[in-house]
Amino acid sequence: MFSTGKYKLFEDRRDAGERLGEQLKAKYEGQNPLIIGIPRGGVEVGYYVAAALKAEFSLVVSRKLPLPGNQELGFGAVTEQSGVYVSGFGREMLDEGTIEDIIEEQFVEVKRRVDLYRNGLPLPEMKGRIVILVDDGIAMGVTLVPVIALCRNNGASKVIIAVPVSGLSYDIHLSRADAIEVLFQPEDFQGVGQAYRHFGEFTDNQVLRLLRLGFK
Repeated sequence: MFSTGKYKLFEDRRDAGERLGEQLKAKYEGQNPLIIGIPRGGVEVGYYVAAALKAEFSLVVSRKLPLPGNQELGFGAVTEQSGVYVSGFGREMLDEGTIEDIIEEQFVEVKRRVDLYRNGLPLPEMKGRIVILVDDGIAMGVTLVPVIALCRNNGASKVIIAVPVSGLSYDIHLSRADAIEVLFQPEDFQGVGQAYRHFGEFTDNQVLRLLRLGFK
């Protein structure tokens, strides 16, 4: 890893995914895990984790519920198969009608992405399998909470969260996963992008390119 001050930076999401994959190999290689990337940035990290583990790769679409007036702050999330998570913070801050409007809006985007990324095809088989959920980092982690439930509902034997970077604390409901694997947890963490030299937005076209590419 690279070092700048207190931070050990990843070069980019590919670098982070390759390093994370190497970390996970000792525990999960050869166990037929299913690697699930969380769009958008988690797809690139997850792709290289799957390559390292020689594992099946797919994605699950999950969308943060943004707080009105502060789009970066999520008070919950929605995911495929009608999964919804609203934090206690969100219920304290917003009335039920506002919450329902935001949920409906984000479900529209979830459907758009499922149709675009998987052509509406179903998720791969999870029953009896270890499912590893990969994102490019955890700020609060709300987008992962309903995905854990989705994997349980689809019969996953274990649900593992794996990320290159996070803070020292995050949404308590991530504890519903069987394990959380994190490479790097800076004490003065302020955002996922700080851990990367090259971060930036990961686009729909980049997601589609990786899904078409497969493993050679």
